Amino acid sequence: MDPDYAGRYGTLAESHWWWRSRNRVVLREVRRLVRHGARPRILDVGCGPGTLWPRLEAFGDVEGVEPDSTLVRPEHADRTHVQLFDEGFQPEWKYDLVFFLDVLEHLDDPVAALRHASSLLEPGGRILVTVPAFQILWTRHDVINHHHVRYRRSTFDDVVRRADLELMRSRYLFHWLFGAKLLARAVEAVVPPRTNELPSAPPDPVNAALEFASNAEHALLAPLRLPFGSSLLAVVGRPG
Repeated sequence: MDPDYAGRYGTLAESHWWWRSRNRVVLREVRRLVRHGARPRILDVGCGPGTLWPRLEAFGDVEGVEPDSTLVRPEHADRTHVQLFDEGFQPEWKYDLVFFLDVLEHLDDPVAALRHASSLLEPGGRILVTVPAFQILWTRHDVINHHHVRYRRSTFDDVVRRADLELMRSRYLFHWLFGAKLLARAVEAVVPPRTNELPSAPPDPVNAALEFASNAEHALLAPLRLPFGSSLLAVVGRPG
């Protein structure tokens, strides 16, 4: 990650409307996954600054894996494993939930990452994933974030199957962004974007309005399972 981008990443993850809205969806899914009265052990792979952890702690015990030490906050250092998520990561215990929140698209071998996560699951454990959706929506934002790919439900299901796992359920998120990113891609084809411009949050009123609109869309349109969106959320588990 660009050092300047890394320096502002924690602030963006807390304040930017997209992260805030996505995290709201993730927490709703966690409520659905956690059994009443249970206290699951949660592993957040590619956790960065652990922005979501204060709210996740209401559900279970949280720790993370993050290869970039500059992203790790001091208050989370004692439960963040600063290393790659590969066969070298061998914790003392298993996990009930493993998160890959906008992480798999960065990896050279997402199949190996999912397979390793599977080996760390307790019986009945689940893997919760979010990834960017639809290669047609590829823009400079993907380049800045060092993405390798954007997924469709079918292509992600193929990755899951090759990891000997099962896609339990999935749905697209941020339906309204599909059109907005298509437009952004068209504009970039005509007017090359500035290469030194890093992502930032919009002015507060705009930021709040976009967060409200996205939250309303998630609440109202989730039952419709629309076949498009700019992100994909999936719950993965072992077959059977």
